[in-house]
Amino acid sequence: MNGSTKLQNNLSDRRILSFWLIVIAVFSIYSYRLFSLQILNGETYLARAEDNRTDTINLATQRGIIYDRNGVILARNIPSYNIVLTAASLPDDDGAVQKIYREVSEAIQVPVYGGELSTENLYVPCRSDHGITEIGEYGRSSSPYTGVMLKCDVDRQLALTVQEKAIDWPGISVEIQPIRDYPTGSLTASLIGFLGPIPAIQEEEFRAKGFQPNRDKVGYAGLELEYQDILAGQNGQRVVEVDVGGQVLRDIQPPVNPIPGQNIRLTIDVRLQQAAEAIFKKEVTGWNAWLGDERYRTGVIIAMNPQTGEVLAMVSYPSYENNRMARIIPAYYYEQLIRDPSNPLLNHAVGDVLPAGSVFKLVTAVGSLNEGVVTPEQILEAPPELIITEKNYLSTNDAGLARRFVDWNEGGFGHLDFVHGLANSSNVYFYKLGGGYKDEVPEGLGICRLGTYAAAMGYGEAPNVGLPDEQKGLIPNPTWKRVTHGESWTTGDTYLSGVGQGYVLATPIQVLISAAIVANDGKYMQPTLVREILDEDTNVVQAFEPTLRWDLTKDPLIQVYGETTIRGCEPIPGQTTTVAPWVFEKVQEGMRLAVTEGTLSKSIIGFGPDNLTVAAAGKTGTAEYCDTYAAEKNRCIYGAWPSHAWTVAYAPFENPEIAVVAFVYNGEEGATVAGPMVAQTLEAYFELKAIDNALQAP
Repeated sequence: MNGSTKLQNNLSDRRILSFWLIVIAVFSIYSYRLFSLQILNGETYLARAEDNRTDTINLATQRGIIYDRNGVILARNIPSYNIVLTAASLPDDDGAVQKIYREVSEAIQVPVYGGELSTENLYVPCRSDHGITEIGEYGRSSSPYTGVMLKCDVDRQLALTVQEKAIDWPGISVEIQPIRDYPTGSLTASLIGFLGPIPAIQEEEFRAKGFQPNRDKVGYAGLELEYQDILAGQNGQRVVEVDVGGQVLRDIQPPVNPIPGQNIRLTIDVRLQQAAEAIFKKEVTGWNAWLGDERYRTGVIIAMNPQTGEVLAMVSYPSYENNRMARIIPAYYYEQLIRDPSNPLLNHAVGDVLPAGSVFKLVTAVGSLNEGVVTPEQILEAPPELIITEKNYLSTNDAGLARRFVDWNEGGFGHLDFVHGLANSSNVYFYKLGGGYKDEVPEGLGICRLGTYAAAMGYGEAPNVGLPDEQKGLIPNPTWKRVTHGESWTTGDTYLSGVGQGYVLATPIQVLISAAIVANDGKYMQPTLVREILDEDTNVVQAFEPTLRWDLTKDPLIQVYGETTIRGCEPIPGQTTTVAPWVFEKVQEGMRLAVTEGTLSKSIIGFGPDNLTVAAAGKTGTAEYCDTYAAEKNRCIYGAWPSHAWTVAYAPFENPEIAVVAFVYNGEEGATVAGPMVAQTLEAYFELKAIDNALQAP
């Protein structure tokens, strides 16, 4: 053996080749993967990496404020104080963390331990039953640099206490969040409405507008809903760089500041609103006590300036407490409201369709005089009832059926001219005007022309006053009855329609509009609740000037009578007409006579000079009804149906500046129950006016 050692390779060539093939394969795989990541899908993964390091923070804006006409706040934003925990700011020592939890628990009355986190018991801010420890664990695992709420909407004193202890409680802080507040509460809830979380079905729509679901709230009812886009403003945003834990490092783009919502000044005078509600409550409480039964509990009072269309007060009773909806909408309270048969969530002033009764006679009166059905001086007989023979037009062999149409005055009125027929609200007189009667009134106004005048005086269409739940009511016609009921129109149908019964349905605001048109000499002013749109500094952005929809003495009424196949409604192409000014003068005279001699003349009603300091004119209504609620109570007895009470009036008579309607569900005779409400509301208006004038006097 020589002195040098020779190394020998015992590996076969095949094993060496296999090794190099494996090395080449692994290298190729990684090379391809690297090529795929950087070249083929480089833009995709770059975008993902960019998304991971950036975040967009939605900055909440301030919702606009709602004022009454005098600047009284009806809806505003107030601070809500929330106690929050930021997991990343807690001490590293578990003992120190538990000490903080115990002290915080004692201060805010939230347990240290509560329900365990699970898929069945998720953390829901402000509503979960978890303790501080579980909430802290949730914050640590989900977003350690984002605060999670321990307790919501604490009082200001507790918030200050927590803030003072912040140096001793790292990770615990106070978050201030604006919430909606309604200083006038239930008094204006049916007008203002309330807010709620963004509905799931509308999430995409509101995200596109910059809203953030689960945080931002939107209008659910009233003006909050109708003027959502104006009041809501525009959220801002920050595009920031974050680390892997979600901590904000810096702004990547200049922040976009939120744009506050615009403010709204209403036409409502909250003082008159308060007076009207108090008047309604006082009257129904007094009547219910006298009757020994809670018979009256639902109704409406609306006041409007007939010369401008401005709504001065709108009471829908009963109402609800919208402040209870400010933070969350309590399920039990909402369930209670929707189960209440009086439907407090509905604004009855614009959303309740009701038989109008005799207040609708203003339409029949205007149409009949203007079409020459009667003259003002013409005397008609007014017996206790009319009996007519109605033929069944669906049966050619039917000889007819005698039908009785009675007056509210069981003894009849004897003989009446126009103004006394209106002042005394004689049903028989208006049956004849509406549908005719023998040779005395050979041709009544008829349902087709009645429908034309009803539309001209505000019926049959929603008035667009600016609330989301407005209804249009119903002015029937022969085509409607044929389609809906499969029956032909009869003279009796016209009789009932002419006195606001039968199929006629209206909302209280429509009844008020019809009277306001008469008071305003035929001018239909657009009713409105909004006076001005204001910016955040209360500068006027948009002012709503009084808008004339039409003047019935100048603008032609286009009479569209429907199909020629429907009996009594042959079309008259191109025929137009206007209302003669003297017609409104005569109707005004009849309404004034109702106060001095007719249905509103009893001193107890309150329209006399001892109660009302200005001259007024008005009209009463008693509307029979049979709805689901009355049927359930077995009150729908033919010939003795229950009835609603209506009264509408305006003042001063010579130069009207306020018109008021009162409606009481199941209120029976209109003048007795609703009449005093109207008289007292008129008096309240003039008392407030006198106070304002005295304050402005030098």
